[in-house]
Amino acid sequence: MAGRLHVQQLPLARLLPRLKMTEPLLESPNVAPRQPVSAIRAVDGTLCLQSLFWGLTPPWLTVLDNAPHCARAETLTQRNMFQEAYRSRRCLVPVSGFYIWKRLPRAKQPYLVTQVDRGPLLLAGLWCRYHTTLTAYTDSTALITVPANACLSPLTDRLSAVIAPQDADAWLNPDTDHATLDRLLTPAPLELLGAFPVSKQINFPTYQSPACAHPTGPMIRWTTP
Repeated sequence: MAGRLHVQQLPLARLLPRLKMTEPLLESPNVAPRQPVSAIRAVDGTLCLQSLFWGLTPPWLTVLDNAPHCARAETLTQRNMFQEAYRSRRCLVPVSGFYIWKRLPRAKQPYLVTQVDRGPLLLAGLWCRYHTTLTAYTDSTALITVPANACLSPLTDRLSAVIAPQDADAWLNPDTDHATLDRLLTPAPLELLGAFPVSKQINFPTYQSPACAHPTGPMIRWTTP
């Protein structure tokens, strides 16, 4: 699953021409859970970029450390925490990549997952609203994960669900039927994503160097047999 995000220099206006930049894009080479992230939501039919807290915090949650930053696609209709949001409060988190960790005998090696051409990705998410007073509230989000495809499954068993730009409206529309949503929450096409190892310095959320995205080895990508 996505434990960290890489968000840098995203051409959102070109990717989604209808997007209204209501807030500036929050950029960071190493975004950790329980930090704000920029997300795209449909507001009165308009796609808007807004800041959300990364970690789903429904009103009944009492311990912030228990706020999930990811949700498994297979359980969205089964868990109370996710059911309502999946029905009507979906969002997209634009990123330039996301980090995963491959388990090794004595350590974990971080990898950065990106489009093979290093273009932007739209990650599927849910959001909810927690009112602190009658007028004040906090909006939060969790990313949705799906099984890793055959190309990247040697690194991890789960990856963030990626929504194609042409499917953004369908994903964000609260009236989209469940059959369509289920179709969108499938493993990424084999040729879309690649992953390359990066420095273990990214294990530290305070590490915010551009070197976060510097490969320390070749990219793993799908090649036609």
